[in-house]
Amino acid sequence: MTSEFAGQRVVVAGVAVSGVAAAEALLDRDASVVVVDGRAGEREQDAAARLRARGAEVRLGDAETPVDADLVVTSPGWRPDQPLLVAALAAGSEVIGEPELAWRLRPSGDRRPAPWVAVTGTNGKTTTVGMVEAILRAAGLRTVAAGNVGLPLVTAVLAEPAYDVLAVELSSFQLHWSRDLAPEAAVVLNIAPDHLDWHGSLDAYAADKAAVWRYGGCGAYNADDALVTTLASQHLDDPHPFTLGEATWGGFGVVDGFLVDRMSGVSPDSEPDPPPVRDGGIPLVRVDELHVPGPHNVANALAAAAVCKVFGLRGDPGIPWPAVGEGLRAYRPGPHRNEVVAERDGLQWVDDSKATNPHAAAASLSAYPSVVWIAGGLFKGADVDQLVADEGSRLRAVIAIGTDRRPLLAALARHAPDVPVVEVTDRDTESMGGVMVAAVAAAAKLAAPGDTVLLAPAAASMDQFRDYADRGDQFAAAARAAAGAS
Repeated sequence: MTSEFAGQRVVVAGVAVSGVAAAEALLDRDASVVVVDGRAGEREQDAAARLRARGAEVRLGDAETPVDADLVVTSPGWRPDQPLLVAALAAGSEVIGEPELAWRLRPSGDRRPAPWVAVTGTNGKTTTVGMVEAILRAAGLRTVAAGNVGLPLVTAVLAEPAYDVLAVELSSFQLHWSRDLAPEAAVVLNIAPDHLDWHGSLDAYAADKAAVWRYGGCGAYNADDALVTTLASQHLDDPHPFTLGEATWGGFGVVDGFLVDRMSGVSPDSEPDPPPVRDGGIPLVRVDELHVPGPHNVANALAAAAVCKVFGLRGDPGIPWPAVGEGLRAYRPGPHRNEVVAERDGLQWVDDSKATNPHAAAASLSAYPSVVWIAGGLFKGADVDQLVADEGSRLRAVIAIGTDRRPLLAALARHAPDVPVVEVTDRDTESMGGVMVAAVAAAAKLAAPGDTVLLAPAAASMDQFRDYADRGDQFAAAARAAAGAS
């Protein structure tokens, strides 16, 4: 198979799942491929052997030495100041991410490429893209969630048989390394300070998020987020807002307990099926039919409905109203995203380990009236002060974990001085068999019927856990043991 990549020397930076997919697709297109990764563990060695067998050159344990290349395809985890990337850009080589490569690899000619319905934002991306996938399936379309959510986009765009449409999650890192990528429909959920050490500033971070709307057109946006609203006005020719309040015409909102579509031209005088709600608009699904709690998940559902209907504007016959409701009712959250992992005697244990920053933790806390909160980890300079000030009234007690507990403890002392706080120390961890075992045991002593024991750390996990999933798995196991023993 020949292509524009034939004969090019391409460096693939990173040998994780998306890096392997990118390297194999480039090898299939007769590129000369060099794969580099700073790690050299068993997983990397296995991937290297597979790629070497295909004819790639692989360098493990050294991610910094420059490599001459026509093109670099980088992992999203690689920072822009990484020496190999800096050297490549200085030498005039193009640097792109795996989603941009996937966009360029889409089929052409007689085979129409699958359109992309894209989701980005600081928090809620994976939930929303799962909802989008569920809606598209309910509409009878062959689809899959891909991108930042797990399945590499290179794999998705080259799948046989082809997908009808892709539900695409895009991170700010992936969008930073894009140039031509332009989804047929896209939504920005929210923007809060995050990954500023990677992007350099909030303005740069927001600009990378807005790249999902690079070529303007029609898109959906969160009207309850001032920064997102500003970006939509700057980038979109035909913006469609969603809000937790009552929707304006052209947008989506909540009326009398229903998620409502007021984008599709339904007036109070028309007679659609189902009939319009108060003051017009199509009721899509009741809020209490969603299987994910909290206002932030109502916003995610509105975002999914909005971006699917925006996509439907480009299709014939589009996405029907019943499919939106059916998809949202069918959606179930993935692990570690406000997942109820145990219940007993009126006490609920909820794993939201994916809440790795204060903005996400605030959304999680707002879903529950009385919380024993397990929080802490690597804050990386994130400010938890406003989070505690806003949500302190919900706190019955706090269990502080993590190697850097000081920002959390200081915020609690300022804004919630009467809330009991238990610190999980190294001594507790050693004597009780792990951080989460100790944290859950402390939470069980403080919780009462009607409370929610909530893991929403507001921080990264790599100080004491492999990743957020490992943190959540350990919490779930400890919570189930505690509930069974209570």
